Amino acid sequence: MNPFIDDTDEGWMLTRTEIVVALNEALAWELRAITLYAHYSAYVSGIHRSHLATYFNNEVTESITHAATVRAAIVKLDGEAITERDPTAIPHTSDYLEMLKEAYKTEKNASETYGRILPMIQEIEDSELYDALEVIYFDELRSVEELRMMLK
Repeated sequence: MNPFIDDTDEGWMLTRTEIVVALNEALAWELRAITLYAHYSAYVSGIHRSHLATYFNNEVTESITHAATVRAAIVKLDGEAITERDPTAIPHTSDYLEMLKEAYKTEKNASETYGRILPMIQEIEDSELYDALEVIYFDELRSVEELRMMLK
């Protein structure tokens, strides 16, 4: 954080509150992704099982890492991290195309959320936090592109 910003300034408090709300939205998507990918890794079947179960399990691990980074950011900003996932239903299916479509929607929403957060972090001039969240943002964009290619 910028040492020249007065933490008691009302504008800073509003910005911090807005950032924490947005970070909690990102955390909710990460928690949803953990549940979605863990569920789908168990239910994917057929010829694609070997590849997709591994892919989904790797995404669980990535989402856990992202969630930990987002929680740390919330704590750094003196916020309170949520514990519930995004309430968007996770359709139960064994159809791998439906799984991939649902994963694509999840990753797209997550990437858009991080895309909204980065300018807010830039505004408070916290380069360490910006760098950490930018890494996640790029991970999400890569996931969106990978899923897009898998769905072609």
